Amino acid sequence: MSRQILLTLSAGMLVVVFLLANPTWAQKKKDTSALTDKVNQLMDLSAKRPVIKLNGNKFRDFVKSAPRNYSIIVMFTALSASRQCAICKQASDEYHLVANSYRYSQFYSNKLFFAMVDFDEGPDVFQTMKLNTAPVFMHFPAKGKPKKADNMDIQRTGFSSEAVAKWIGERTEMNIRVFRPPNYTGTVALLMLFSLVGGLLYLRRNNLEFLYNKTAWSLIALFFVFAMISGQMWNHIRGPPFVQKTQSGGVSYIHGSSQGQFVLETYFVMVIYGLIVCGMIMLTEAGDSKGDVGKRRILAVVGLALVAFFFSLVLSIFRSKAGGYPYSFLIK
Repeated sequence: MSRQILLTLSAGMLVVVFLLANPTWAQKKKDTSALTDKVNQLMDLSAKRPVIKLNGNKFRDFVKSAPRNYSIIVMFTALSASRQCAICKQASDEYHLVANSYRYSQFYSNKLFFAMVDFDEGPDVFQTMKLNTAPVFMHFPAKGKPKKADNMDIQRTGFSSEAVAKWIGERTEMNIRVFRPPNYTGTVALLMLFSLVGGLLYLRRNNLEFLYNKTAWSLIALFFVFAMISGQMWNHIRGPPFVQKTQSGGVSYIHGSSQGQFVLETYFVMVIYGLIVCGMIMLTEAGDSKGDVGKRRILAVVGLALVAFFFSLVLSIFRSKAGGYPYSFLIK
């Protein structure tokens, strides 16, 4: 019996000596256990919602502190109405769309997580990260600190779900295919339009002379052309934001890249094209009409001014978006 006790004590002493002689092994085991707990907690949280809500403590535990063998995408935002962030809600919807698409993709694993920090829930996080604007998308890699490319340049690429997914693919090599829920708004609007036109034709079935009105058909054709060349179809397909908040706190109405545009920007362009056409019509009327010479001269001057100024303006907008474009007219 005493021999068995002696053997047990000897084995225990050997274990103690081994641990004292190899402190790194004990620390490594402790780190492995802590990492497993963190990953399990993140998996539980992401199972409840694709985008994990973080406050200051959770941000430090899951994002900043080691050990970590996973990448995490964090959106810093300010969704409260009192913060007056016009685009934060749109950016949040696009971000959630990417997170949902990842959750049901073949790449879903415990190596990538999506999280969000709202300013009202983690102001200390914004202070630590030295952020004074929102929204901001950052990638925190599994190893090392975030680099410049880990901060998404939404000024250049925008924050559509496709742009966010592409940026994530570049940083993590996980190509997430975005699945947008079907939007039946356009279909319903088209059905309502056809119903309205059909009803109008039925009510006027005994007098359809208005169908031969050249002015009405010309206005309809012009509106369709303006809508197409100003980028309304691109808006319908890509779903860009209406405007975008700049890092300095202002609002950007014109996208800085030729690869993107804002909704309000397309409205500006459509109005400019319309004014250019008005100027051309005035010039044509001034040359073809046989009225008073003074009125014709005024019509020609006004038409020429409209064409020259607004053509210069649309050329200037194109020049600001297409870097290196050398030509301009009246406006640089």
